[in-house]
Amino acid sequence: MANVDKYSPGSFCWFELATSDQEAAKAFYTKLFGWQAADMPMGPGEVYTMFRLEGRDTGGGYTLKAEEKAHGIPSHWAIYISVTDADAMAAKVAPAGGAVIAPPFDIFDVGRMAVIQDPTGAYFNMFQPNRHQGAGINSVPGTFCWADLSTRDVEKARKFYSEVFGWEIAPGEHDTSGYLHIKNGDQFIGGMPPAEHMPPGVPPHWMLYFYVTDVNASTAQVKELGGSVIVPPMSIEKVGNMSVVADPQGAGFALFTPLPRA
Repeated sequence: MANVDKYSPGSFCWFELATSDQEAAKAFYTKLFGWQAADMPMGPGEVYTMFRLEGRDTGGGYTLKAEEKAHGIPSHWAIYISVTDADAMAAKVAPAGGAVIAPPFDIFDVGRMAVIQDPTGAYFNMFQPNRHQGAGINSVPGTFCWADLSTRDVEKARKFYSEVFGWEIAPGEHDTSGYLHIKNGDQFIGGMPPAEHMPPGVPPHWMLYFYVTDVNASTAQVKELGGSVIVPPMSIEKVGNMSVVADPQGAGFALFTPLPRA
């Protein structure tokens, strides 16, 4: 089923691009993923871009504010986690070792959100839906499909997310790579690579994966559209093929093609 009408608490539900060049980003992603872009007024001189696929929301984007750029915040993809009560969930963050960067606030009648930093330094958002539930489509090319938390303190991160969201975070069966799988309820939703995979100088972060039919072709297209390749296409045994790329403004993300199901 490609259409999504509701998310269970603890699921990744929304995917948002903060960019230094909104028009250029729209051109890039509409060509790469086949998204349609619809602009919505946010305030004087500001618009929020709603990315859509097959008529359903798949993510959003906005231009970084001057003060964000002044603080050195680069173009990036942010991830939202669905919660039933943003205030109650935000109250669990500090006791678990994290920090509430922006306390819960309403986004018109769309929902209520908070900005959180985990104890290892990675940022994410909590989202309590109201009129908007989140991305309305998945499991088709051009949609979010997975997320990895890259951090230098995997154990501290595992403890935090387990306490706050109740995630089960453990190695895969017969997996000796050190990669941990994140399970929310009965759904595998992401993972945590071993700390030694973190490149020097890169801060802890959530990496979003987007489903494509051919990683090699999509990676080549990223370069043709002015983006860059950070990790060339590679195979993951018994899983699929992936690459890590960045758009022309520097926002990083991963491309993934699963192996055909038997």
